[in-house]
Amino acid sequence: MSEDSIPQIDGPRQQPASGGPAQQLIVLLHGLGADGNDLIQLAPMLGQAFPEAAFVSPNAHQDCDVAPMGLQWFSFRGETDAVMIQGAEAAAPVVDAFLDQELERHGLTPDKLAVIGFSQGGMMALHCGLRRAQPVAALVGFSTLLPGPQKLDAEIKSRPPVLLTHGDQDQIIPPHAMPQTEAALKAAGVAVESETRPGLGHGIDERCLEVASAFLRRHLLGEGGAAT
Repeated sequence: MSEDSIPQIDGPRQQPASGGPAQQLIVLLHGLGADGNDLIQLAPMLGQAFPEAAFVSPNAHQDCDVAPMGLQWFSFRGETDAVMIQGAEAAAPVVDAFLDQELERHGLTPDKLAVIGFSQGGMMALHCGLRRAQPVAALVGFSTLLPGPQKLDAEIKSRPPVLLTHGDQDQIIPPHAMPQTEAALKAAGVAVESETRPGLGHGIDERCLEVASAFLRRHLLGEGGAAT
């Protein structure tokens, strides 16, 4: 995909609560069949802990082909490992170009960027975040998995810390995907934290946000303290 042919994406934003210029950037990647209006709803809650952060939740570049509404980063028809890795590879230039554009917009370096993704958006966060030459500050994946784990060792370029959360009642992406993803990441030398949420389906609950906030405070803001 040439630079001229890469789709340009954008989405809803929340400016820093401090009212000043952004000192950090948090990008939220939505799941299959949703759009940026879905995950930008996390910004007011996370913004309390990150008053100097700008938030943006871009709309994916494709219409969803398995639902009457919403968008997708790639087609999920077939739901095989090959479909997921090929889809993530095809969508990666779109996400990477957006991340570069947003860093430039705010005059920030990659170490001031955190990427959070839910479900298919989490797949894109992990796929892209581990292949960027300059490491971002942190990656968070809610109810997600790593596409093509067998390819990671040969393709990984940076190792930002990763947080994974997953509901033990998830019927969309099975709960066992999290330990499998965690094992693949650790085998590639990535520091990983994870938490299983009892009773949670395919979603994000208050505890997920609490854990993510603490994780990002350590890795995006550089605050001390052990994981809780």
